Amino acid sequence: MNEIIDALKQFRDERDWKQFHNPKDLSLALSIEASELLEVFLWKSAEEADLQKVREELADVFAFAFLLADAYQLDVKEIILGKIARNKEKYPVDKARGSAKKYTEL
Repeated sequence: MNEIIDALKQFRDERDWKQFHNPKDLSLALSIEASELLEVFLWKSAEEADLQKVREELADVFAFAFLLADAYQLDVKEIILGKIARNKEKYPVDKARGSAKKYTEL
């Protein structure tokens, strides 16, 4: 993770873009890139989506998410593993297995 974040920051800093990378704008960019990822699938089945475009848009989503985490000095591994632990409590296997229901409906 650190290698990725360091590479992103180096790329950003070489271009003097840190001034644009405040948490609000990183959040907006993340949402926009997620929408561009959705657009790859618009009017298609998942199998028809262009895998190269999926890769490119997913990379943009990850990039802005990692930069946002870095802006708040959040440990990506820690927050993801913490979320998985909380989701395990909300979605116990015996109730959630094979179900798409929200935890409040289990």
